[in-house]
Amino acid sequence: MSDNSELIVPQTSVPAELVPTPVSLVPHLREVAILLDIDGTLLDLATTPREVWVPPGLSETLNILMQRTSGALALVSGRSLNDIDLIFAPEMFPAVGGHGAEMRLAGGSEADAIKAPPLDKELKRRLAAIAKLSPGILLEDKGYSLALHYRLAPQAEKAIYEAVSRIRAELPGAPIEVLPGKCVCEIKPAGFTKASGVRELMRHAPFEGRRPFFIGDDVTDESVFAIMPDFAGLSFSVGRRALGVDGHFDAPDDVRAFLSQLAQLGTNSTSSR
Repeated sequence: MSDNSELIVPQTSVPAELVPTPVSLVPHLREVAILLDIDGTLLDLATTPREVWVPPGLSETLNILMQRTSGALALVSGRSLNDIDLIFAPEMFPAVGGHGAEMRLAGGSEADAIKAPPLDKELKRRLAAIAKLSPGILLEDKGYSLALHYRLAPQAEKAIYEAVSRIRAELPGAPIEVLPGKCVCEIKPAGFTKASGVRELMRHAPFEGRRPFFIGDDVTDESVFAIMPDFAGLSFSVGRRALGVDGHFDAPDDVRAFLSQLAQLGTNSTSSR
């Protein structure tokens, strides 16, 4: 566990004076947009998707940062908006959901844009049958995508991807994309990604014109890492040193500690004025 009383600095290879810290970010909170992946970044991974939980104080931290950035904080996830809301209930944060299929610009509002088509029903049925390959494979229907979780059946990884490859070979015209993740194989329609969702988000107030600060952990976050330079933004990975990022955090504990310090320092600086 990270000690919140100590200054948490993302580990990085860039010059120390360029590394964002809670202290250096506080004066610029009205100029930045804070974008955060959920699973493996804000929240610790769990055995099943339904077992993740929000640690005490995290929602309060996010709400403080929402206020300090004038609303420019958003969750960026492969989960649907509905699923995100269930996890963080009763809070409803701005978010890009479904790997870019859904977007909500303001907390507590309805989705602002749903442009992505849902996964074809027959294709979904065929993909869902893969879960029968082994006990422990968990099927998650996200509407816009289908996820096969094998954390409880790691020996089935090769068989799952081989089965998906066979289905794709039989349907060469199907516009689908396979997203490998941490003990999960996810299949979604092609044409949208977390990066396309973030690009759309950054076109709208209160995010437009701000410098994004994105933290993510998985392969699906790499598309967002890649576009941060287009916005003069910064990206940080969690648990691994992803290619092209400005630095990394060791674990979600460190991300939460960093955000908590940023919120506390921001509050203190406001009250001292």
